[in-house]
Amino acid sequence: MSRRTTKALQAALSALHYSGADRLAAPLTRGDGVIFMLHQVMPGARRGFDPNGILKVTPEFLDGVIRQVRDSGFEIISLDDVKARLRDAGTQRKPFAVFTLDDGYKDNRDFAYPVFKRHNAPFTIYVPTAYADGHGELWWLAFEEALRRLSHVDVDCDGVVRSYSLATDAEKGRAFHELYWWLRKIPEERARAVVRDLASKAGFEVSALCRGLIMTWDEIRALAQDPLVTIAAHTTNHFALAKLRPEDARREIADSVARVAQELGKPVRHFSYPYGDEGSAGEREFEIARDLGIETAVTTRKGLIRAAHADAMTALPRLSLNGDYQDARYVKVLLSGLPFALRDGVKALVRQVKGGARNDPARGVNYPASASTR
Repeated sequence: MSRRTTKALQAALSALHYSGADRLAAPLTRGDGVIFMLHQVMPGARRGFDPNGILKVTPEFLDGVIRQVRDSGFEIISLDDVKARLRDAGTQRKPFAVFTLDDGYKDNRDFAYPVFKRHNAPFTIYVPTAYADGHGELWWLAFEEALRRLSHVDVDCDGVVRSYSLATDAEKGRAFHELYWWLRKIPEERARAVVRDLASKAGFEVSALCRGLIMTWDEIRALAQDPLVTIAAHTTNHFALAKLRPEDARREIADSVARVAQELGKPVRHFSYPYGDEGSAGEREFEIARDLGIETAVTTRKGLIRAAHADAMTALPRLSLNGDYQDARYVKVLLSGLPFALRDGVKALVRQVKGGARNDPARGVNYPASASTR
């Protein structure tokens, strides 16, 4: 997302806050719950070249979010309780909030856990098993680090060599954003080979980042001793499942669920799709998760949880706690549901003009718009 777009969204959220529109609309638009998504939680200001800074929030911000969630009338619950709460949707119970963190970073234990513990707030960590083994590829972080160290790169993009000077933070940022989305589009193994080559030229090993940043199985087991903590699956290798053959996508999900269960000695009921957008996980992956008996599976598609999601438990949207939006005003407005109601209203109008709503062909379920929007 460009800085211009980010600024525009920040301005729109601020306008809804200062106008009071979010407070007036909340009783009608806030839905039945919300599942928050985080990645890294760590102190410190962002650096000049920090393209993955959107995946980082501070412990102080997380603390403020928890307070804001409760002040807004939400009850913080475990992911294990979501299914039952959706069954009871429509009663007079408070809307619920669930906190989830992807990938299993050590900072989740060092900085996020003390905040959750202080507030007695349950949370879930999704772990790619290769990461906990110490040989996974945090390729987006490795890509950033390679560009930080190098002064120039030449990358063969589908037969066209792109050359980038990397003398300044601005040049590094431009190279990252142009190449990142190309890497996301090409086959996973090819994208990772490109990043491995850049890392080699920059003088480091990609998997070394994983060993330095991700919790080991022993560390995960120790953290999971606290009943506030739920550990869930996030595939074996953090591949975009929609790019894989059906049998490979199924293996990535099934093997990760089995491995996490084996390491923790108890069943694993929950799953997160890597990347989680429409190009990375869709109806095929939702059906695989259902077929494997997974109770909940989350995407990165933006939205709140509504009663209709009881029929779409393997296609749940989340609300990202984004490093670019570390402001209590934005959280308050998003919890009201008004931004999503406005967005979904526009989308519904467009669908009506074009003719027809999108259905889940596997189950004939009409998904709410927020369940399938990136």
